[in-house]
Amino acid sequence: MPAPPRRTRSDARQNRERLLEVAALVFAEQELDAAPAVIAQRAGVGVGTLYRHFPTREALIDAAYQRRLTLVCEQAAELLPGRTAAEAMQEWMTHFVGYATAKHGMAQALNTVIASGTDPYAGSRALLTGAVGTLLAAGAEDGSLRTDLTADDVLLFMSGIAQSAGQAGSPEQSARLVGLLLDALVRR
Repeated sequence: MPAPPRRTRSDARQNRERLLEVAALVFAEQELDAAPAVIAQRAGVGVGTLYRHFPTREALIDAAYQRRLTLVCEQAAELLPGRTAAEAMQEWMTHFVGYATAKHGMAQALNTVIASGTDPYAGSRALLTGAVGTLLAAGAEDGSLRTDLTADDVLLFMSGIAQSAGQAGSPEQSARLVGLLLDALVRR
């Protein structure tokens, strides 16, 4: 009989999480110029640990992107307790624009993942639609958000804000645009 799979040690899980966090930041800053040794050093681990978790640059880029997206999407539900859905939506949209702006910095790195035959965006739409849907449903329940919009509508608007913020916009302009979008989402 085959041996049962071993559980990952807690320090190994922490190393992996730290590597993903640092890799996302470094790839956003340096794109393909990011050296694995720099990522490992900033994460406080050896290069061997990096390669044990992520055997290729593409695997590291994909995992870092997926982790960041998952964390942003999980925030939607985490922001609801103690806030109206409209307040949670505004805070989440601000987080999303920050995430999307950093993702623009990773664009070249993500293109290498796509070229390797992996689609890092395959599950993105479902995660994002789920996050926005959670906030819209809470807004319908507490009466703070309009009920005639879909998650896809909101994501389309947010994509435009994120696109402009990533190219030439300033953080202040992004905040104003998020505020304008929230005004359109609030139930009157």
